[in-house]
Amino acid sequence: MSTAPATPTSTPVDFWFDPACPWAWITSRWIKEAEQVRDIRVSWHVMSLAVLNEEKQNLSDDYRSFLDSALGPVRVLEAAVERHGERDPDVLDRLYTELGTRFHNEGRDHDRATIADALVAAGLDADLVDAMDSAEFDDAVRKSHDAGIDQVGDDVGTPVIAAEGFAFFGPVVTPIPRGEDAGRLWDGFRLLGSVDGFYELKRSRVVGPTFD
Repeated sequence: MSTAPATPTSTPVDFWFDPACPWAWITSRWIKEAEQVRDIRVSWHVMSLAVLNEEKQNLSDDYRSFLDSALGPVRVLEAAVERHGERDPDVLDRLYTELGTRFHNEGRDHDRATIADALVAAGLDADLVDAMDSAEFDDAVRKSHDAGIDQVGDDVGTPVIAAEGFAFFGPVVTPIPRGEDAGRLWDGFRLLGSVDGFYELKRSRVVGPTFD
């Protein structure tokens, strides 16, 4: 999918994500759809569910295992930004698309083989996969994570979206809104953000994420 070119009046939108989260993946595909039908321009930033939950108690063993596997891909994304981001501002967008497709649409593991394959498909250096096992980029990950989470508080998850002076966790939606439906959801999201003092609108999820 090609992104409509930014214009001088394009609304800047900041999107924080952890590539392991299936709900954030759906939201990211929605915002890319919305870019096609609304005059917005998305900038991508990493956040980390592992960092978000590191001080929390009573997490299940399964979720702790998930968090352990989720940190590596975030490190690789940040390593790609530090190596290529200055001359390649779309590096996060491109690599997230390749990682998310493999993790969620294809159901592949968060392992070295999958991440290396995504790096190559994104036109990046395959050796960046080594960052997944290194703490070298953890300070940068935390800095990016904090920049997003500080706008919404830590009682949330991923993604975080900021635009026009407001920021929210979400929206959480499935399946992916397409075309004008994506634009209408953006219009509603923007409207809620314009209401001073609006905090929450929620109902229980009764279905799992759908990636079509």
